[in-house]
Amino acid sequence: GTRLAIYQREYRDFDYSAMYQELSNANGRLEVREVSDLLAESDTANIDSFVTSTMSGDDTIEMMFTSGTTGSPKAVMHSTDTIMSAIRPFIDRLELSDLDVIYMGAPMAHATGFLYGMWVPLIVGATAVVQDIWDAELAWEAIEKERVTFTMGATPFLSDLVSTHISGRSVSLETFVCGGAPVPRALVKKAQLELGIKVIAVWGMTECGVVTSTSLVDNDDKIYNTDGFPYEGFLIKIVNSACENLSSGEEGRLLVKAPSLLKGYYGKQLEDYIQDGWFDSGDLAKLDEDGYLRITGRSKDIIIRGGENIPVVEVENVLYRYPGVGDVAIVGKPHSRLGETGVCFVTLNEGVAVDLEDFQRHLLNEGVAKNYWPEDIVVIEEMPRTPSGKIQKFELRNLVNNVGV
Repeated sequence: GTRLAIYQREYRDFDYSAMYQELSNANGRLEVREVSDLLAESDTANIDSFVTSTMSGDDTIEMMFTSGTTGSPKAVMHSTDTIMSAIRPFIDRLELSDLDVIYMGAPMAHATGFLYGMWVPLIVGATAVVQDIWDAELAWEAIEKERVTFTMGATPFLSDLVSTHISGRSVSLETFVCGGAPVPRALVKKAQLELGIKVIAVWGMTECGVVTSTSLVDNDDKIYNTDGFPYEGFLIKIVNSACENLSSGEEGRLLVKAPSLLKGYYGKQLEDYIQDGWFDSGDLAKLDEDGYLRITGRSKDIIIRGGENIPVVEVENVLYRYPGVGDVAIVGKPHSRLGETGVCFVTLNEGVAVDLEDFQRHLLNEGVAKNYWPEDIVVIEEMPRTPSGKIQKFELRNLVNNVGV
């Protein structure tokens, strides 16, 4: 249904003009404009027409695809109102202002980059530092040169910054907001102790932006073991399969009711995803006695071994602490008797070797129940990831099912 596409002629050695012309020929209604030509043609009349347009805060202004970590991406639609509802409480809790310098290494076509790398600096009047292609050493150069104070990204971004930091280098970076995947305790400790960076844990989705976060004054226990507490006006609850509320400490489905919720998925019925104002996140979670959230897995990622649910995220966090481990991801493998068993995919630092027995000894020493242990280990060079850094577990599951890992 797109009527107009504005593109850059060439980007990363790819010719977009040829691609868009082909799309235009096939579509018949699609007008394509190269950005430099469009800028050359711009005039005051066009700007005045835009300023006096009759768009409202409820009109859809953004359509962004979900990450696709567990299945096919869906096109999420947001308005100015839903976007601002996501940004304002984030700014307030983290006390951002025009004195900050905000760095962003995540792509602008992802909610992290779009909302918190572009919109937040615009709203507070802060300096924005944007990196086109992620490279930790280049990131440190930009952070040092621009005196960056704040950034946000998935766990791999923080891990890369910590591992490439040069001892003795001045660190202006005060706050790293980390989300999109569990944050290993050892990584948070290293960032805090060695670099003096305050790590903030968050949970959010493309469908609603950040909903929960720790605060600047939370203690280490909350940062290590939770994904924060909801913003004012945002509601969360944990329910069982019958949609009955669960008590603190009990694992169930995470539902969200918030002013930042999506307007809908393009081409889909919103009623299939939101019931009585509550959005089913697809995540499994539990609340502690203080109302802090802890994501324990994805409902589509769950492994049921011999009738018992495996706390995948908790096992992965323990394995992250094994010396020399880079990334860990556990997925299910069909089993004739148990239903499923766990397959652990792992990347290792250079010169490190590990086998299943090493991991099992580590899990035993950490007090992890044996029925939670993965029964296979696969060492790979690199995890399949989305552009924002999230591990694509469905790709690993495909390896298990289609290649017979």
